[in-house]
This record gives sequence, C-alpha cells and structure tokens, in this order.
Amino acid sequence: MLQALGVRILDADGNDVAPGGAALRHAARVDLTDLHPAARAAHFRLACDVDNPLLGPSGATSVYAGQKGAAAEQLVVLEDAMTRWAQVVRAATGRDDSRVAGAGAAGGAAFGAISVLGADIRPGIDTVLGLVDFRGRLAAADLVVTGKGSLDAQSLHGKAPIGVAADARRAGIPVLAVCGRNLLRDIRLHSAGISAAYALADLEPDLHRSIRHAAELLRRIGCTIAASSDELTTLSTRGES
Repeated sequence: MLQALGVRILDADGNDVAPGGAALRHAARVDLTDLHPAARAAHFRLACDVDNPLLGPSGATSVYAGQKGAAAEQLVVLEDAMTRWAQVVRAATGRDDSRVAGAGAAGGAAFGAISVLGADIRPGIDTVLGLVDFRGRLAAADLVVTGKGSLDAQSLHGKAPIGVAADARRAGIPVLAVCGRNLLRDIRLHSAGISAAYALADLEPDLHRSIRHAAELLRRIGCTIAASSDELTTLSTRGES
C-alpha cells in the first residue's frame, strides 16, 4: 500500500526491498521523499474490525499468520520482519505505533497507515453502525439477531457481533447470535451482551454438509428463535435504570 503511494523501503545497499512480509527483515530505511502529494494532504480514517497490535503474542503474526497458512518456523521469520519494519518506520517518522490497538489489522497494513500516513483508527463496527443509524433503529426493536461464521475468542476483539451486542445492551435489548460454529462458553457470551448463540454445527456437525445445507439449517434456527420469541423478549431490560 505504502509503496503504491510512492514510499520506498530500502535495504542496506539502497535497493528496494522485495515484496512480501518476510522481506521486511532486510529493511534498513524508509524513504518518504516521493510519497504522493495527495497522500500528504489527505486525512485518513481507518475502520478496523480487530484490535490486535502489530507485534507480540496478540499481534498480527501471532494471531493471524498461522490462519493464512504460515508454518511455525515462518512465524518466527515474520515476527522478526515486522519488528524490523517497526524499527525503520520509527526512525523515519519518530513514531512507534507498533503496540497501538488495531495496528495489526490487514497483516499490519494498518500500522503503516497510522505511522506513515497519520491515519486515525476506530473500530469498523462503530463506523458501520453509525452509518446505518443502528442506535436509532434500536428504539423500535424488541430483539436483535446478529451473526458470524465462527464465534470464538477472536470475535471478542472488535468483531461485528460484539459491537452490535454492546449497543443493544446499552439500550436494554436482548441479543441472539446465529453462527456457523460457537466456541465461546455461555459466560463469555453473556459478558459480551449475547443472551444465546445458535450454531449450525449444533444441528449438522459435518462441516461440508453444514455448508451445503446452510440455508435449510438457518431456516430451522429461525423457526426455533421465532417459537421462543416471547420468552426471549422478556429478557429485555429496556426502561430499567
């Protein structure tokens, strides 16, 4: 992204570093001379759906690289590369944003936008909910149903269902989650503002069949929710202090 805007990432010999995260191990200097004038003049606002920093045990490499297929030995290389990248960016900008929440979004692209482009960062779900006037729409709601492919520990770090549940809880409206699978215990769901979760995997444990018959499974879950809607809406605390 930064290179497309004119930033040069140079090695110790003054050559451009090759593309790819691992190549950043060889970064020695960031040259901002040719950064596009429009980028210098613009104000950037990032909408991020995670709150991971760039580095460390909750950083981009540790949490996400393995999901994308990186082997254990590659994780070490990538974390070293990200650490080196943070060092050369700090030398060029005087900023160290490697621990900023959300800097690890999009494989660390958010870090570059924050440190080099001066971007502001905010939770993506807050941006979306604001655009659709979600809080205003809650005024006419008795129940909120949100969803995600997998409800898991990562969901608690800025993902959409948690943002939806937070706003609904403030309005005293119960929230249900529909998902492909649920790896969160009830106590963690409840602490996030979700009253109950309905997972397709509970109806069809076989992943391939669950995907193939997702529409029918969702209809069954919808019927279950509808059948218990009166009971669910009594969970509402709207109007309580």
